[in-house]
Amino acid sequence: MSVLEHRPALALADAETAYHGKMRVKVILLIGLALALCVTTVIDICVGSANLAPADVLAAIFQPDTVSRSTKAIVVDVRLPYSLMALLVGASLSLAGAEMQTILDNPLASPFTLGVSSAAAFGAALAIVLQLGIPGVPPEWFIPANAFVFAFGSVLLLQLLSSLRGAGVETLVLFGIALVFIFNALVAIMQFIASAEALQQLVFWSMGSLTRSSWMKLEIMGIILCCIVPFSLAASWKLTALRLGEDRARSFGIDVGRLRFFSLLRVSILAATSVAFVGTIGFIGLVGPHIARLLVGEDHRFFLPASILCGALVMSLASAASKLIVPGVLLPVGIVTSLIGVPFFLALIFSKGAKS
Repeated sequence: MSVLEHRPALALADAETAYHGKMRVKVILLIGLALALCVTTVIDICVGSANLAPADVLAAIFQPDTVSRSTKAIVVDVRLPYSLMALLVGASLSLAGAEMQTILDNPLASPFTLGVSSAAAFGAALAIVLQLGIPGVPPEWFIPANAFVFAFGSVLLLQLLSSLRGAGVETLVLFGIALVFIFNALVAIMQFIASAEALQQLVFWSMGSLTRSSWMKLEIMGIILCCIVPFSLAASWKLTALRLGEDRARSFGIDVGRLRFFSLLRVSILAATSVAFVGTIGFIGLVGPHIARLLVGEDHRFFLPASILCGALVMSLASAASKLIVPGVLLPVGIVTSLIGVPFFLALIFSKGAKS
């Protein structure tokens, strides 16, 4: 066989070697993110009004009989639920943001682009100000139940409106912006008629806080995330194809409308549950996917897991920072994520402007 005949085979072998090398790098990055997440979680549990050593934290979690009763109470009953809720909410919002940026083909999209947070805020306002809740739901669950129903319903309403018009991505976004203004106006009416106590509670809820975490809410949040993630990963190759354009995706036999509907359904469930339990948390759904994209690229087999890990990592860091910015004061984590997200958001806008 001549040298010329060997060249295609050699080129193919080199391409396969390069491909497998890139895949190994991406796997290593995912492992690195997971390890970093474990470290930040321990740090988040350690910091607070009573600083704890990492060894005491690990002992309280894995060998609770070896630590004092007070240390066990601080770690297991107070800080661990907050830290775990930060991980689950960050992972959920970032995964939702990753899928939304893909299906809307918009790098600035996030779970709240379509009015999910505004709808949830109105549902919570009805429970806080007017004490209105879903029949059969215990009063202590009025706020999260209302927030979930309104957030989930807003996405279903958007899907219905867009299907009636036969609309595309642009019309879907416009409908979402309209819902944002509508629900914000309704929340403003609730604030206007609210008593001083109800207004304070509503404002605090809208800031986003992990102090409402409990083991029951953690179980619900964890079950929902574990149920949604396999469906997202199963659609990863279709989402990757969609990044090439709707026409190219259709040429691969992908039903783009069906893909977008089920993706929006997953986004709405993740975002609605997160907002229902901890309130409005901004920018995690925007920042997490962009960090993941910079690390592993657009292949959604790696992009989606990386988005989950990056969102959880950023949220964990924000949770720790919320206890350190003002000593002795636990700031609402939604304020901290906004402080982190705004500079990134501005940098993203300027970088996009420079490239255009």
